[in-house]
Amino acid sequence: MTDGATQPPVGRLYAVEGLKLSLNRTGEGSPAVVIMPGAGLIGLDYLNLQDALDGAATVVTYDRAATGWSDPVALPRSAAAVAQESRALLQAAGIAPPYLLVGHSLGGAYARRYAQLFPDEIAGLLFLDPAHEGYEIDPPRMGLVDQVRQTIRLLGAFLRFKAVYRPMFARMYAAWPAPLRRTLVDYHLRAWRKTLQETRNLQSEVMGEVRDGGALPDRPLIVLTALGLDPFMARFAPEPYLRALNDRKRQFYANFAATVPRGENRLVEDAGHSTLHIDRPDAVIQAIRDLIGGFANSSRPEV
Repeated sequence: MTDGATQPPVGRLYAVEGLKLSLNRTGEGSPAVVIMPGAGLIGLDYLNLQDALDGAATVVTYDRAATGWSDPVALPRSAAAVAQESRALLQAAGIAPPYLLVGHSLGGAYARRYAQLFPDEIAGLLFLDPAHEGYEIDPPRMGLVDQVRQTIRLLGAFLRFKAVYRPMFARMYAAWPAPLRRTLVDYHLRAWRKTLQETRNLQSEVMGEVRDGGALPDRPLIVLTALGLDPFMARFAPEPYLRALNDRKRQFYANFAATVPRGENRLVEDAGHSTLHIDRPDAVIQAIRDLIGGFANSSRPEV
């Protein structure tokens, strides 16, 4: 929606620095699990995780400004701007730290920046195939023939956008309640440009910002590395290229996890980058539970 005209289908709008931003909170307990969506994704995309954790923790899903049911702003944005906005929204909603940040794809870069800026508010970090500078270091090369085929496939998908993607989205969100599923599919068919708009400064600004933003706090950290074929990328890129990309990200995610003493990289073989939380919600839920348990154990006084 992003016009401030309607209430979100779940949660409510909060006034934050002159904007109305959408947030949905369920459950109780500390730390609060805060899910930071990937590029073009919104809080409702992660309803399956929120429902699965119902009663086990405070879980927060939300829409960044310019996405979902939150008010519009100019895109793209800096990671610091998004982190500061997220913090202000949590405060407006009365959700106190510490936070267990769950950052997916672009949301991983935003979660990383939040942890750099506000380390004392972090209980743990879970990264779902996060945006990372390693993607730009010696990426696999696509041959000329494959580049031409990719261009043709992109053009074909663009010309038949709704016909191609409506059934794809419907399958992805099959487990969502029917009214919410229709709402979510319709939103993504309308707002498909958001992914391009949000990531326009990813390599030119955001990755340098987080790379040079300082160390992460010494908190439990898990990276989930998706090693399956991403359904969106597979429509345009050849499978050998995607397999090579997956092979390379194993190592740089392992290196990333090792930057903190309690970091761990977990490989998820049968999940795509964009759909990790849909393909393997069990792996995501287990990682969240492990991080909550680690926080609880570290918070207990020594006897």
